[in-house]
Amino acid sequence: MYAIVEIAGQQFKVAKDQRVFVHRLATEEGKKVDFDNVLLIGDGNNITVGAPAIDGAQVSAKVLSHLKGDKVIVFKKKRRKGYRVKNGHRQSLTEILIEGITTSGAKKVAPKKETKKAEPKVEAKAAAPKAKKATGDADDLKKVEGIGPKIASTLVEAGIATFSDLAKATPEAISEIIADVRGNHVTDTWPAQAQLAADGKWDELKKWQDELDGGKA
Repeated sequence: MYAIVEIAGQQFKVAKDQRVFVHRLATEEGKKVDFDNVLLIGDGNNITVGAPAIDGAQVSAKVLSHLKGDKVIVFKKKRRKGYRVKNGHRQSLTEILIEGITTSGAKKVAPKKETKKAEPKVEAKAAAPKAKKATGDADDLKKVEGIGPKIASTLVEAGIATFSDLAKATPEAISEIIADVRGNHVTDTWPAQAQLAADGKWDELKKWQDELDGGKA
């Protein structure tokens, strides 16, 4: 049995006992993590396809280690301008072990073409409320001084979607998660800002942000 699942913004074809390297996750080493955005499950000749995800399906994994990938050199040059910039980058990764694929609640795709066309419409309607609920549960992390759209989406992909989640994270952990986002980001005040936002202390947060420069005190 195998599955195609979305993890931290990427799609992977996985099977039980397989080791996979994904973008850095917020989960600690040794702990288990579940991924419910399963797009397809194959079991022999039986193929189950979601629209877009399979209801009730889940991939369970264990976080083995956090590490960084091979170093990549990025060199930029502008002709006749004397402009040269050389940077090195190592992608923050997490190694996980796939422990199981759960198919409870999944519906198999019928072999007839007419049924294939009809089923996605029904499943898409059922999946719509879930998408709205997930959006409603997330906070606008861009209200934290120093966080832009790219960083906000990167944090959400890593499992930090609310002010409370951000307040619990350490500046070091946040820096590792957004290591591949271009720019010099100072994360020292982000957890404290997020805590004020989570507590609804907007006036106090606004006053503090007027004194900050890109999240730097």
